Amino acid sequence: MNFTLDELITVTFTLFAVIDIIGSIPLLISLKQKMGGIRELRATLISGALMIVFLFIGEKFLSMMGLDVRSFAVGGSIVIFILGLEMVLGIEFFKPDANPSAGTVVPIAFPLIAGSGTLTTVISLRANYNETIVLVAILINLIFVYLVLHSLNYIARLLGTGGLLAVRKFFGVVLLAIAVKIFTTNLSGLIK
Repeated sequence: MNFTLDELITVTFTLFAVIDIIGSIPLLISLKQKMGGIRELRATLISGALMIVFLFIGEKFLSMMGLDVRSFAVGGSIVIFILGLEMVLGIEFFKPDANPSAGTVVPIAFPLIAGSGTLTTVISLRANYNETIVLVAILINLIFVYLVLHSLNYIARLLGTGGLLAVRKFFGVVLLAIAVKIFTTNLSGLIK
């Protein structure tokens, strides 16, 4: 393992910023209430598996499907945009499923935690850093993701109904902006 602590911190914080589990808290609380629960460990493990698979075979997998990273990012941005609209307008696009495990995979594990931005970042980090560093950074982030998912009820009580609504609307707009940025950044490369 040839890497420095500075490199590990850089990669860990890069992933932390892209995963943005803190910014997703209002949406996660809303989804948890709507679905009647979230399987925290399952969401963490599935999103972790997606990141690790993408670390080792992401570009190859997409090219086998006839896709590139830009197409993948545009698709993920559309899902994120719809989730942002839900938060801002209070309209329900994703219908609640009686089974919390269904919502645990989509939209929680993908695209919220291991979305197109995260998976694209994993591929980019692998090009610049030793894959062991990226793997350790993914594991550190997964521990934090699990802790946040596990604490959603406490965070909801802390914010209260009014605070939760205000934060939800604000982060809904932020999600919309992120989706538009991912969409426009990657769409230009798709249109020739």
